[in-house]
Amino acid sequence: MTDERYLRLLSEKFPNAQSVITELINLRAILSLPKGTEHFVSDLHGESMAFIHMIKNASGVVRKKVDEVYGESLSEEEKRAICALIYYPDERIELIKRFYEAEGKEPLKEEEYKTLFRLNAEISKLPTLEDWYRTRLHQVVNIARAVTIKYSRSKVRRLLPPGYEYIIGELLHESHLEQKDRQTYYNAIIDGIIETGSADAFIIAISYLIHSLTIDTLHIVGDIFDRGPGASKILDVLSTVRDYDIQWGNHDIEWMGAMAGNLALLATVLRVSIRYANIETLEEGYGINLLPLANFAMTIYGDDPCTIWQTKDFENNPRLTRSAQLMAKMHKAISIIQFKLEGQTVLRHPEWHMDHRALLDKIDLEKGTITLPCAEGEGEVYPLLDTNLPTIDPADPYKLTKYEEDLMNQLWRSFRKSEKMQRHLKMLYEHGSLYLVRNGFLLYHAAIPLNADGSFAEADVCGKRVSGKALMDRTDDVIRIAYYGEGKEKQDALDYMLYLWEGEFSPLYNKDKMTTFERYFIEKPSASAPQSADPHREQKGAYFTLADDEEICKKILQEFGLDPATGRIVNGHVPVRTIKGETPTRANGRRFVIDGGFSKPYQEKTGIAGYTLIYNSHGIQLVEHESFESREQAVISGSDIHSRTLLQDFSKHRIRIKDTDKGKELLEQIASLEQLLHAYRSGFIPRL
Repeated sequence: MTDERYLRLLSEKFPNAQSVITELINLRAILSLPKGTEHFVSDLHGESMAFIHMIKNASGVVRKKVDEVYGESLSEEEKRAICALIYYPDERIELIKRFYEAEGKEPLKEEEYKTLFRLNAEISKLPTLEDWYRTRLHQVVNIARAVTIKYSRSKVRRLLPPGYEYIIGELLHESHLEQKDRQTYYNAIIDGIIETGSADAFIIAISYLIHSLTIDTLHIVGDIFDRGPGASKILDVLSTVRDYDIQWGNHDIEWMGAMAGNLALLATVLRVSIRYANIETLEEGYGINLLPLANFAMTIYGDDPCTIWQTKDFENNPRLTRSAQLMAKMHKAISIIQFKLEGQTVLRHPEWHMDHRALLDKIDLEKGTITLPCAEGEGEVYPLLDTNLPTIDPADPYKLTKYEEDLMNQLWRSFRKSEKMQRHLKMLYEHGSLYLVRNGFLLYHAAIPLNADGSFAEADVCGKRVSGKALMDRTDDVIRIAYYGEGKEKQDALDYMLYLWEGEFSPLYNKDKMTTFERYFIEKPSASAPQSADPHREQKGAYFTLADDEEICKKILQEFGLDPATGRIVNGHVPVRTIKGETPTRANGRRFVIDGGFSKPYQEKTGIAGYTLIYNSHGIQLVEHESFESREQAVISGSDIHSRTLLQDFSKHRIRIKDTDKGKELLEQIASLEQLLHAYRSGFIPRL
């Protein structure tokens, strides 16, 4: 018999035998339904516009439903119009109404004429706004029926705004009336919606229902942050998604560490944002005031041209409100501060074996050189590309000047006081984890550290020597301590966030070193020079080679409790260069690498604009995306992200909820309810 205390709590929700029977019938029926659709995406890198459209079109699923429902009965133009309405109902309705209502009124502007020309085919077939409403309401209801058919009515009803449940429920579900009477009944409902001025609200509600059900669960396999300007917008949209999870990426950890108070990572976030001219996320997304940094840079480097600190991203960038020269000075200023704070942190933790990343004390300012440490000998001497380093004291090179210290405290206060930033940090912790095991998939962003022989690499994670799954679990714990912990344990964990960003055995980085300093200060050798002599070189860990081997993937799957014969790994981190013949499917289908270049800067490398892995009741599909034109064009002309299915691995049998992890949870609930029912019938409950 289940614990009496648990039965007592359960009986509060189900106070009698009949309520238990009703729930048992409901749960058993749910088990027989087809599983919901899971979408897996990775490496968004702040590319909010494409991501938001992907959420709305469900990686092409909505368009497929339109094709399934209407086949050849509608033209391509009509189908695009329906999709545009479902994707962006608010904007599309506003646009359509503007042109119906403009008839016979003041002349349209030139741009409006161009838009009207694009909409003309749609409007000309539907003479009045009422005709448009009637036609489109029927169409979105038909698509919603196709989408909701595999869900219970109670689930669909929960997703509708209060007050809409009954009417939309009547439109979506079969009536007991005969066919002729049923159609008359449906038409009467739609006429009533239009006559009461409720058509806009109903179209919007039904469209959002379609969005919710075409993506039942969304998995973000790392790196919401980085070069694109819209990371904060992505998190705002995620907060409206019903069921999502995040597997932290290296750039997420970089930002999480900064948001939580690691000043070295705060400086890193600022440097990377300035380096790629992505200060929009900081200033507009989170309200961070960069004026103190600009003033500092002009004061310290006012006469310094900062030539090597200028990047191509500064030039002709319409989002920048500062000159390229000022951006270069800010870039240099925060970089020097970052190298100081990194050095302080690394030297506090000799157990990391990262002394080679504390380089400021290796500089000889008089000679204008730096001596890079090496395993053997006295090290290699290189000339510095920039020797104007007025804030570095050779006697104590890692100490911040008073001005630098005040600046960092001011910037940290700005981070801490940003309500949106702290809200997003909480979201990243509450919905995030280092890895996730779900429905036979193992999700993680970058790597499981391995030795060259394929064994799991052991590493010190805040005082514990761990490897494999234990390393991932311990690291996940430490990341949470950095936010929720207290005292020295919290400070050590917060420091460790820097190791996760650039440490050799970090599952989010897994390279021998991060050569940011070398790339700034040392000239890259000629192409003919041996790789071993390149100070810019970063050597990837063994995982990135070995994980393409099926047996290694099976070993990893088994380590995490999955069946090596059927389990699959999904990760990102390393862009798949399709233009060089690379494929996202690795290790004979045991691993999917789904970093396809959502972010525009990566698309030159990948040749595409992202992947989505889709797992629905029929099986697995891997979808490849082309770049997204713009939201405006999607609203006006129905332009879409063109997608191509690369792989289809369909199951022989329809996958039901009973076959999923959720099904296992429901079976446990059923077992408890059966015991509660027995307790009621045997008279055991009244004696509690």
